[in-house]
Amino acid sequence: MVRSAAARVLVVEDDVSLGRLLTRSLRRAGYTAILVADGASALEQAASTDPPDLVLLDLGLPDLDGNDVCRRMRGLTDSPVIVITARAEEADRVRALDLGADDYLVKPFGLAELLARIRAVRRRAVRATAAAASGNEILRHGPIAVDLRSRQVHLNGRPVALTAKEFDLLACLAHDPGRALRREEILAAVWGEWFGSSRALDVHVGALRRKLGPGRYIETVYGVGFRLVDPTTAPTGGHR
Repeated sequence: MVRSAAARVLVVEDDVSLGRLLTRSLRRAGYTAILVADGASALEQAASTDPPDLVLLDLGLPDLDGNDVCRRMRGLTDSPVIVITARAEEADRVRALDLGADDYLVKPFGLAELLARIRAVRRRAVRATAAAASGNEILRHGPIAVDLRSRQVHLNGRPVALTAKEFDLLACLAHDPGRALRREEILAAVWGEWFGSSRALDVHVGALRRKLGPGRYIETVYGVGFRLVDPTTAPTGGHR
C-alpha cells in the first residue's frame, strides 16, 4: 500500500556501515527508513500488520539466500522490492526479476540514481492502485480476465497462478489489447527505468505463454514488440 505520509523503506543489508549510510540518506530525502541485517528479520517486517512501503534488498544475506527472500516476500506483501547487489551478471538480474523484484541496482551506485529508482517504482505502485480503484477493475479480453484489485487472472473461468511481474506484464498488454506495444514501452510500464539487455521481457513473455496454455494469446510483432490477441476470433496476421 502506498501512503501519502512519508514512505517507509525497509533496508535489508548485512553490511552495517552501508546499511547505516543508506538509512541516513533516505531519511534526509524524506523517507522513514528501517534497517535489518538478515533475511529472517526482513520477512518478519514484510509479514507484519504494518509492512514497509518499499524494500531495498541485498542478495548476500548471512542467513537466507536473497533470491529466496525476494520470492517469499511476494507472498507476504505487494510492496515494491528493489534488489541492491554486487551481482552484475544478466542471469542474476533476470532471476531476481523473475522471482518478483521490481527493479535491480548493481553496487556501487549513486544516491541520486537510487532515489530516482525509488520514485519510479512508487509511481508505478500509485498508478496500479489508482487503476484498481477506478471503475475498470477487471480487464477482459476473450477468455482472459485480469482483476486489477485482487491481482488475479482467470482463463476460461479458471485461476492462473502468476508471479508479480508476470501479472504486471499481462495487465500492461490487457490495458490495450490488440495494439502492438513497443518493447521499450512495456519495459518502462512494467520495470520502469531499465538498463542493459531486454532479455527479462522475453523470459516473462515465455513464462506467460506457458501458463496461459496452448492458445496464442501473446503475439510477437517482429521489430516492434508484443500484443495481446484473442485466438478464439479471426487471426490478426501477426506472429507468435
